[in-house]
Amino acid sequence: MQNKSTTHSRRDFLAATGALAVGAWLGITQDATGEPKAEPIIDIHQHTNYSGRLNDDLLLHQRKMGITTTILLPAGTPAFGSSTHKGVSNGLQAMCTGNEVCYEFSCRYPGEFTFGANEVPDLPGAGQEIEKYLKRGAKVIGEVKFGLECDSAPMQQLYRIAQEYDVPILLHWQFQMYTYGYDRFYKMLEKFPKVNFIGHAQSWWANIDRNHTDQTVLYPTTKVTPGGLTDRLLSDYPNMYGDLSAGSGLLSLTRDEDHARAFLKRHQQKLLYGSDCNDSAGSGDACQGAQTIAVIRKLAPSREIERMIFYENAKKLFKLG
Repeated sequence: MQNKSTTHSRRDFLAATGALAVGAWLGITQDATGEPKAEPIIDIHQHTNYSGRLNDDLLLHQRKMGITTTILLPAGTPAFGSSTHKGVSNGLQAMCTGNEVCYEFSCRYPGEFTFGANEVPDLPGAGQEIEKYLKRGAKVIGEVKFGLECDSAPMQQLYRIAQEYDVPILLHWQFQMYTYGYDRFYKMLEKFPKVNFIGHAQSWWANIDRNHTDQTVLYPTTKVTPGGLTDRLLSDYPNMYGDLSAGSGLLSLTRDEDHARAFLKRHQQKLLYGSDCNDSAGSGDACQGAQTIAVIRKLAPSREIERMIFYENAKKLFKLG
């Protein structure tokens, strides 16, 4: 049980940080003393109960990072077929909770949080479950993180739903684990040109490098030669976007800073900030999301490009107010 002083302090902090977040959302750029305020940031990738983190701590974490609006990506229903690796992948392999928790948490903090819709694609009724939350206002389908071929019938059902509801879909690419067949994914981009796809995770970011040939290497640290598959998909397909979240996204920037500067410039209208970190710190070396913010600020070739990645691209893609 918490003592009263601790509870009171926590409540005061939540209220104060909430006021700051709302101020940023409304475009207020100065505080009462005339000092400049941080500009708004949209975080497109967070989870409830991530690795057991309490959702009150998630709220504090996002406010400490300076996030204006957070999109919560739910897990699917616990299942024990091959697409979840006999249950290993339940909760997105990170204890994350599902649609209803994300929806209810977003309702508690409107404007500051919104939500996606998700389900294990090959479960009976998967489409209906996703549509239920899209009708409630879900902004995205995902995170789609399942052991299925990218062009399988269950996955294409999700793409058709995304097309019907005009929402993007976020795919986790991880060689031999999640979303198989990256080398032929371009066929889905061509088959569903009205669907905006967002790439994420290890294999997506490893393949910015033209010389990345060993797909079992998920976190390459070598210098980057432009023209990898991911680089080409972003360049060649207007419906392909990139989620800079997680350790894989951060590494894609830090492994070769000269390449990263050019990459951010080249794909400035296609890149989206996300955190996807499970800590409770919200700052410093303990928080990968905060590190990614710092690296983007360091490497973005211009203030305008920084603003696109942190805010403008996501606002447009997810149709945020």
